[in-house]
Amino acid sequence: MGTTLTNQNSIQEEIKSRLKSGNACYRSVQNLLSSSLLSKNLKIKIYRTIILAVVLYGCETWSLILREERRLRVLENRVLRIFGPERDEVAGDWRKLHNGELNDLYCSPTIVRVVESKRMDGRGIWRVWGRGEACTGFWWRYVGKETTGET
Repeated sequence: MGTTLTNQNSIQEEIKSRLKSGNACYRSVQNLLSSSLLSKNLKIKIYRTIILAVVLYGCETWSLILREERRLRVLENRVLRIFGPERDEVAGDWRKLHNGELNDLYCSPTIVRVVESKRMDGRGIWRVWGRGEACTGFWWRYVGKETTGET
């Protein structure tokens, strides 16, 4: 894997490339995700470890505009269709779940929130959430505990 840089310093081509790779990964595991033999938890693990990892590679440097956010949400909602239809209790018919209902069932941050949480600050450092540590984005080495300024 690599990243694509343009002479205008635009990240849009990189995001398109990541989404294309993510769609290819999704198509390669689509039979697994649509299988009734696998539990929903296992399907979510497949999504997180295979598809999400490919799509979010290098996302620390992305600054998203609404178009890219929408494209990321479309990919995520397509994959989350693994939850399948739901039976309408009133009419007794099967119906597709709405995107909000899919996100409620997923019980994890949306893909856009994940990108925002991994974004680097201006110094090339991002937080490792929940551990109070900071890592550099260029060497992937441990920096140590972050100071809060309190004495």
